[in-house]
Amino acid sequence: MRLGGTGIWSAGLRFGEASAVAEASAELEELGYSALWIPDIGGEVFPSLGTMLEATSTIVAATGILNIWMHTPGETAAGFADLSGEHPDRVLLGLGVSHAALIDASDPGRYQQPLRVMREYLDALDTATPPVPRDARVLAALGSRMLELARDRSAGAHPYLVTPEHTAIAREALGADSLLAPEQAVVLETDATRARQLARGHLSIYLTLPNYTNNLRRLGFTDADIGDGGSDRLVDAIVAWGDEGAAQRRVQQHRDAGADHVAVQVITDDFSALPLAEWRRLAAALI
Repeated sequence: MRLGGTGIWSAGLRFGEASAVAEASAELEELGYSALWIPDIGGEVFPSLGTMLEATSTIVAATGILNIWMHTPGETAAGFADLSGEHPDRVLLGLGVSHAALIDASDPGRYQQPLRVMREYLDALDTATPPVPRDARVLAALGSRMLELARDRSAGAHPYLVTPEHTAIAREALGADSLLAPEQAVVLETDATRARQLARGHLSIYLTLPNYTNNLRRLGFTDADIGDGGSDRLVDAIVAWGDEGAAQRRVQQHRDAGADHVAVQVITDDFSALPLAEWRRLAAALI
């Protein structure tokens, strides 16, 4: 799967009412978006992918990111087989190791050696009946070792909460032939105070998770940038805010840095909403 174009990353597509999700998916395909990405915090993820696939004919449905601690390899392989059998070349499994704070909260001490756990998970997908093809999976890779694993054992990487500078680093680590599909948060608001307020609401949980904060430090951000809800410098680097032109410029920066596909996440004051008006506005600038 060589995914191009611009996609939509949306919690609303995962948790919204099925008929509304189906209607929105069909419209997003008509607008020209090439993929729909949904998050995973446990529970049944494949029915949500199925709702989007059944409502469309060409768009790719992707997990961004399936939590490998919350789904056994057997469950994942079976879910993929069922959907890809009905919708060939339209299912992309994004796989991630999540965060210690989330996994250990319900099972203290479970989160250990995540890179090894990911390798073993991929081994199990390779030997499942039927297996999950390498080119139908990507990894949530931020650091060098996970990027190398993404290069060697999957189609590529789906980095989340990153800057175009990270995209350039990821492209170098992945090489020219791997898929690189970063997520980019967008706030369609031209008032700086309101835009940054929305952006900080979005970032609040992520700035408590070491996998993300360590990556931000590698990108040159300091503890002062990360603390107290995030400095303006950090907020502006992670979340593109302003009009459609601001979103278009940030997406183009990712492309110039080596991205094949950019998954745009529209941030509003309702995490679970389907921001149809914003998706329509962005289509003219991004498609």
